[in-house]
Parts: sequence; structure tokens; C-alpha cells
Amino acid sequence: MDGSLLRQDQWRLIDQSTLGILMPAIQSFALDDTLCASVGALLAPATARTWVHHDTVVLGIQDTKLPYLEDGLEFLRGKGYTPIVRNSGGLAVVLDEGVLNISLIFPEKEKTIDINRGYDAMWTLIRRMFADFGKDIEAREIVGSYCPGSYDLSIGGKKFAGISQRRLKRGVAVQIYLSVENSGGKRAELIRDFYSRALKGERTKFIYPEIRPEVMASLSELLESPLEVKDVLSRLMFELKKNSGLIYSGQLTPYELELLPGYLSRIAERNQPLIKP
Repeated sequence: MDGSLLRQDQWRLIDQSTLGILMPAIQSFALDDTLCASVGALLAPATARTWVHHDTVVLGIQDTKLPYLEDGLEFLRGKGYTPIVRNSGGLAVVLDEGVLNISLIFPEKEKTIDINRGYDAMWTLIRRMFADFGKDIEAREIVGSYCPGSYDLSIGGKKFAGISQRRLKRGVAVQIYLSVENSGGKRAELIRDFYSRALKGERTKFIYPEIRPEVMASLSELLESPLEVKDVLSRLMFELKKNSGLIYSGQLTPYELELLPGYLSRIAERNQPLIKP
């Protein structure tokens, strides 16, 4: 695995694992687009952003084509979850206070960053962060998980994380959600029941996953350790520090603050049909 992308002259860390609980999740996706534009233009260093949101189900674009989508959305709202649509691929995932999201934003300098190289960088980072537990963290599709993909991260065949990428203006955001605390299976049950109501057994051109909650778990379950989000943040900072001459805690620059409203407006427009009057 190629971990060379992790080695940067500087790492800026923007930690929104506490503040993010109070802000709408669509803002996180607008923030990553903003950072892609800034880092890609070499106006900011490589950036790691950590974020946590209150009970939210993030839908992929394909999920918006479900035949009985509104019934599925009503179910989620009834369970206390806010549904949103992200501006990238993939399918439905659950965010809550026990799920830590990490975005690594890299600049494409002289040459393009191969898509697998981006995925491998995140996989390498997570393996290093939890190496002391002596568990083999695999990257392969876990059939029966929600939002399945070839870079599902699992231990013993149970998925605890999924990786995605967003590319914009020579910036690359490699994003991962880590199910850290509580029950990964309970989160999977929520998405299984959402699809049940949004599909009602109807055949569709696109094949949606048949969720099996037993193939998903949290890191605290898999590592048999009472891990919390704050513990994972400490491990992340330790690894980034080993791969940089300088790591510092930062916020958005004035240039980024100027860009953000435009990206937020775009994703808010995409989410307008989901907002209840």
C-alpha cells in the first residue's frame, strides 16, 4: 500500500468533531468542496478535517430515485434522523455522535493523484492508527453492508468504515466515515428499514443493497475496547504528526470563507426537494 500521500510538508487540522454536531450536515460537504478549491490552488496546505453530526442519514444521488422515496424519508424523520443528499456518489450512510468522519484534502501538483492511490492513503492511515490492536484491517467490498464499495474497511468480515472521494479544481478530498461507538448493526437496521419502505419490493433498474446488519459493527465492538471519538482523534493527530514537518490546528482562511457560501448554495439547492414545508 502506498502511504506516500500522507507525507506532507505541513498538515493543517480543522477539528469540527464538537462544533459539527450543531451545524447541518450539508455544510460539511460544502466545506470539503471549499477546501478542495483552496488546497488545489495551493493557497492552503494539505488539510485534515474531522467532523461529527447529530442523527443524519446521508443519501447518495441514486437513493433519490427510489420509487417510494418519500415513504422512506418519512420513516427516517419519524426515527429522529434528518435526511440529506450529498454531492458525490455512493449510497445511504448513517451519521451520529458515535461516527467520526475524516476528510484528507490533497493538492494535485505536478501530476494527477490516481484514484486508488487516494483510497490506499486513507486505508494506510487507518491501519497505522489502530496497529497496536494487532487486528488485520481489510479493504474489500462487504456484501450486505450499506453503501458497499471495494474500499469497505473491515475486521473479521465486519465493516466499520467506508471511503469515498471528491475531486474538484485540482484538489482531492478522500473521505471516510468511521463507526467508532455503539452498535454498527443498529445503524445497518435503520438503513435496511429505510430501503424496505422506499422500495416496497419493487424491481428497479439500479440494484440497491440488501442490508444484513450482522456484517456491520463499530470499532469499539470489533476491537473489544471502549473507544470514543476523542480517542480516535488523538490517534489521527499522532499519525499525521509522524508524517509532517509541521501540524497545526487551523480554521478557514479569508479566501475559503469567501468561497464557502457559493458551494453551500449549490448543495442546499440539491437538498431543497427534501425539506418539509
